[in-house]
Amino acid sequence: MAKKLFVGSLSWETTDDHLQAAFAKYGEITEAKVIMDRDTGRSRGFGFVTFAVPEDAAKAMSGLDGKELNGRTIKVNEAQDKPRDGGGRSGGSGGGRDNRW
Repeated sequence: MAKKLFVGSLSWETTDDHLQAAFAKYGEITEAKVIMDRDTGRSRGFGFVTFAVPEDAAKAMSGLDGKELNGRTIKVNEAQDKPRDGGGRSGGSGGGRDNRW
């Protein structure tokens, strides 16, 4: 089963390829992704690396947490699943309109 790591404090210049190269020495990577801002197209300063083998992810986490990548000291942790709350809106009537006649 694959294991996903969160990588924080990334340099603005860090790319998916940089993440791939930095983490590849620890094992097979299925995905390396820097998260980009939708509006500006710039890095949000964090990303995720997914390893095919959980033990390799653990080695990468201990080997790279607190190390430098592209001039910044990175933080590497196990990624946490984002809780799903059922959508973005709350309320039930549809856009705040009063549907009563």
